[in-house]
Amino acid sequence: MATPTTEPGSIVAGDTAKWLRSLDEYPASQSWVLSYTLVSAAQRYTFTATASGDDHLVNVAATTTQSWAAGTYSWVARVSKAGEVFTVGSGTIVVRPSFGAAVDARSHARKVLEAIEAVLEGRATSEVAQYEIAGRSLRYIEPAELLKLRDRYRAEVAREDAAQQVAAGLPDSRRVFVRFAR
Repeated sequence: MATPTTEPGSIVAGDTAKWLRSLDEYPASQSWVLSYTLVSAAQRYTFTATASGDDHLVNVAATTTQSWAAGTYSWVARVSKAGEVFTVGSGTIVVRPSFGAAVDARSHARKVLEAIEAVLEGRATSEVAQYEIAGRSLRYIEPAELLKLRDRYRAEVAREDAAQQVAAGLPDSRRVFVRFAR
């Protein structure tokens, strides 16, 4: 298998991340060191490439990526030598969870829809819209409001499902094709 020559768009946590960067102005054979920093709102990861002739070989071990949190990260690639530092690339990368990881991969819309449906199912006998105990109050959302929210999130989940089908090469189930014949 040939080693990719560009940064990947995604990495699976627990998999080896490997690519080769050629930087004509900053060859590894002349002691230029290439390093990467990945940053999200909650995490920061750094790693350094090794020299492979004039090229820079990035090889992040599976044991290292195993601890990476899933999410979208901004990355910056920088070279350094004798106190000089230059940025040579930037972009975004998605760290996907390991298949064996216990991760709730549901979208926000799907989570909210399931929560609304759970409330509606449990609400059948509840008649109190608001109550107060010891100065603290709690207000229930009216069933009509919940039904509107449920419909909104059902539509959003349907759009997500259709987009996943299209991405998988399947037809969009929301499209209806019609042929008129004489």
